[in-house]
Amino acid sequence: MTFDNRTDVTTPPYEYEKDPHAIEVESFRQIRALCNLEGLTEEEAQVAMRLVHTCGDPSIMDDIFLSKKAVQSGIQAAANDATLLCDVEMVKHGLTRRFQNSEALCFLNHPEVPELAKQRGETRSMAALEMWKPQLKDSVVLIGNAPTALFRLLEMINQGGEKPALIIGIPVGFVGAAESKEALIEAAEAHDLNAISVRGRRGGSALTASAWNACLRLSRGIRF
Repeated sequence: MTFDNRTDVTTPPYEYEKDPHAIEVESFRQIRALCNLEGLTEEEAQVAMRLVHTCGDPSIMDDIFLSKKAVQSGIQAAANDATLLCDVEMVKHGLTRRFQNSEALCFLNHPEVPELAKQRGETRSMAALEMWKPQLKDSVVLIGNAPTALFRLLEMINQGGEKPALIIGIPVGFVGAAESKEALIEAAEAHDLNAISVRGRRGGSALTASAWNACLRLSRGIRF
């Protein structure tokens, strides 16, 4: 066996955009060219484009759901520094901190949650919502991982619980994800909930966080 020990092979310099603002501007220019934004307000289009930007897939536009007042409610909630309730830590870590003044809360790792989940025979994500009850009114709920958390939230609201200012429910997966989002969409239309979602199995913490980040930017007058 022989090895090529030549050291005279050089790699030409790569040509690519390095300026972060220029990258974002060009990304949104391409998204506008690739997506049909008709029927959306300018603010709604900003949220939809941010979701496309996050997953790199313009076809997601067909599955985005924005209830009638969802984006405006999100912008107002951002301006009011509303309490944020997250189903998982990954959603918290996806938020743009320089725009976020209020603390994002996640109770998944609260010491009481594992035992409560065991007693009830349910997921920790469901049990963690017990800690949400005092915080729900006028909050922003961000669910990006657990369909069971979204189902439990809707159950709580149906039983007379407080309504959040906005629910961004985009859990990902094969078991219950699509169904939980359809339940959210139906509840939004039936009970006047402000909701943002993406139909089907696609979703996740990054998409959920990006929808809220779009509202944060809009509340500060930042658009692309």
